[in-house]
Amino acid sequence: MEPTEAIDRLRAAYGGPDGHRTLHAKGRFYSGTFTATPEATALGRAGHLDATPRSVLVRWSSASGNARTKDPSPDIRGMAVKFAGDDGRPFDLLGQTARSFPTQDPAEFVRIAEASLNQLTFPLFLLRHPRLLPAMVRGLKGLTAHHSFAETAFYPLHAYGWLDAEGRRTWVRYEFRPTATRDDRLAETFEGRDRLAEEIAARLARGPVTHEVWVQVAGEGHDPDDVTTAWRGARELLAGRLEVTAEAEDPEAGGSPTVFDPTRTVDGIELPNDPILLYRRDAYTESVSRRTS
Repeated sequence: MEPTEAIDRLRAAYGGPDGHRTLHAKGRFYSGTFTATPEATALGRAGHLDATPRSVLVRWSSASGNARTKDPSPDIRGMAVKFAGDDGRPFDLLGQTARSFPTQDPAEFVRIAEASLNQLTFPLFLLRHPRLLPAMVRGLKGLTAHHSFAETAFYPLHAYGWLDAEGRRTWVRYEFRPTATRDDRLAETFEGRDRLAEEIAARLARGPVTHEVWVQVAGEGHDPDDVTTAWRGARELLAGRLEVTAEAEDPEAGGSPTVFDPTRTVDGIELPNDPILLYRRDAYTESVSRRTS
């Protein structure tokens, strides 16, 4: 399936307004910092891993392709992070609340997205595609109303190759783990259509929102090219802390899109031969062209 057809079908399925992202249409931008741990610095030479605080741009979002979606509705949520680089070139990670991806075939992903919008017939779709069921069940755990972005874990899913100062490569997968708990919740309640943004604004008025950045380190039998597989038994490493401190001025207010591209590489980061990840580059380019035309 060509990216043009994929974007056509996804936009038609969600019926979102023109000028918005094809998926994750509803979201807001936030500013903060990321500071890597010495353990991450030893494994990776990329600029944002040098253990000094680096500025980040964060976008928290809902997965729907319709920007009018209501926050109380169950949905996959997203946390996109743009890490500032040494030469002005950023490194982007796109996390989501689903812990697994169901397929390596972009065309099949489009069919899954289309089918999932009809709750009455979606079980029949899964019955006709039983091999997708285990991954879909794991992914459904991320499909909830969610109380707060601050309490939510996000999974970028794809593997990335970290190169150290000697050029040795380590494959890793990221996870953004929240430090907030139910005990940290605000006294106020937020029930409106934009309640997640309202809740995080009130929380940020109290202080930073922190996620620990953990990575799984690939070992024997862990395939960096297959996003659908779980890395069971992989060693885990605390790679750093990501602190969101304030809502940012909307960088798209002037009409120029801000793109979070998970295939954007910097010195010290390599991409796997992952068909879903590599397809996203052309799909994002096509989606951006629809937003700016």
